[in-house]
Amino acid sequence: MKTKHILISSLVIFSFLFIGLQVMKYEMYAAFVRAAIVILFTILYYYQTSTLRSYFFLFLTTFALADIIGLSFWFIEPSPSNFDYTYYICNVLYIMSYVFLIIMVLKSMNLRDVIMKLPAHIVILVVLDIFCVTIVTETTKQELSIYQYSLEFLYNAVIMSLLTLSVINYVYKVDKTSMNLLIGSLFIVFSEMIQLAYYYVLEINVLNVLCSLFLVIAFLFFYLQEILEETEEFSSLKEI
Repeated sequence: MKTKHILISSLVIFSFLFIGLQVMKYEMYAAFVRAAIVILFTILYYYQTSTLRSYFFLFLTTFALADIIGLSFWFIEPSPSNFDYTYYICNVLYIMSYVFLIIMVLKSMNLRDVIMKLPAHIVILVVLDIFCVTIVTETTKQELSIYQYSLEFLYNAVIMSLLTLSVINYVYKVDKTSMNLLIGSLFIVFSEMIQLAYYYVLEINVLNVLCSLFLVIAFLFFYLQEILEETEEFSSLKEI
């Protein structure tokens, strides 16, 4: 129990430090603290569940790996060929991490039953996804190469897919775990869209701060969702 309290206290302190560093525009230090936050979340989750096989654990470890590799940006000189290996590796890892979350949501639903009960919801959300991903990614077209643009399009498509599935999951279940997952997904989308605006539209620090704040909140709700689900499963087993 003492270890748990130390981990949670450390997470709270690091989260405030992360936001503070972003406010003061200490980007490099903030990147290190962000990586530490994700690692602490991973350790806390493992400490409470003792599982290495869940899709949420894979999400956390892949996301942490991307953040750690991304730290090399501050120390490695740009490639003479202008090919940013860190950009591609990190974004592929982030995409993989969100795919693990998507699989986690899909496995928690009876897909056949969902499709039968919510066909109109699914069609409307898919159409909105296509529209949003296309419009949002178009804002970066002038700034990116064809390969970067394709990767950004895939990234945004995965993010919106996660949000769509979280909405469908909540409408289908209407419980606390699905609500936490939906709120976490919403804040992830807000964070990613604001980050996109910060990098390619308007580089003002308040956007960077909001992006960081929303990311921390998203991780908090994802963690609450997963722990609540683990607790409910344990309670069900005890009743049996």
